[in-house]
Amino acid sequence: MSDLFWLTDAQMARLAPFFPKSHGKPRVDDRRVPSRIIFINRNGLRWRDAPAAYGPHKTLYSRWKRWSEKGIFARMMAGLAAEHGEKATVMIPSRDITA
Repeated sequence: MSDLFWLTDAQMARLAPFFPKSHGKPRVDDRRVPSRIIFINRNGLRWRDAPAAYGPHKTLYSRWKRWSEKGIFARMMAGLAAEHGEKATVMIPSRDITA
């Protein structure tokens, strides 16, 4: 599938401070988790329907669930919004608005 979504190195650099530190065994590439979340939301897919290039759906779902429960994504969104002066509302477009 040629229309996979992958965060760029610059985007990953902005998100990296929000990722939890690895304890012991290195994690699967952190780029997969946010890239896959964006991909499945943009396309209205279930976890298991995303392309295999994003890794096993159970592994990525487990990471998403753990990070969600720990508030990683909430801190990520609040931190990114704060960089632009936003304090009350954080929104993610569900489609590509640059086209």
